[in-house]
Amino acid sequence: MSIPPTTLADLLGREQVMDIGIRPLWSSMPRQAGPAFTVRCRPGDNLMVHAAIHRAEPGSVIVVESGDVDYALVGGNVCAVAQRRGISGFVLDGVIRDVAEAREIGFPVFARGVIPVPGTKTAVEPLNLPVRCGGVKVDPGDIVVADEEGLVVVPNARQEEVLLAARAKLAKEADESLEAWEEAHRTRINKILDENGFQG
Repeated sequence: MSIPPTTLADLLGREQVMDIGIRPLWSSMPRQAGPAFTVRCRPGDNLMVHAAIHRAEPGSVIVVESGDVDYALVGGNVCAVAQRRGISGFVLDGVIRDVAEAREIGFPVFARGVIPVPGTKTAVEPLNLPVRCGGVKVDPGDIVVADEEGLVVVPNARQEEVLLAARAKLAKEADESLEAWEEAHRTRINKILDENGFQG
């Protein structure tokens, strides 16, 4: 998707933006975008992420709710298999290991950090149910857009509306010179200051 998270955040508001704890785990990570394939893992367990990489459709972003930062949800081989199967990337409310391997193959992973300890594989949970990731409710099929600017979730029911509004906003911005933006910005800021009694 060519639409950046910043534009989507302007349109959708704070409630659709994941918190800053979920971030790209290596630099120069490409933007990932795709429909969410949702996973819930119990603390300390990663069984259902391992199940998901064999069930998510190509182009999906696997979004995981775990609420645990003591045990890794995925490692290098899981990232490699997910990439081979055409999965766009991982968005994990948790941590991973083998980040160097994910970086080496260029597989996008957004998570809370890195730890070398793997989770167990015992807890069975249903796949593709609503989850909470980075403070945002994510339903299966919602569009997740993530890059170095942050992560935004576009509700499935609003995809077309948001896409049209985003394209219009980007087109308007592309037609505006920095000088015109600066003048409009100065006028707007000074008006707010005047209305609030600023002297200076």
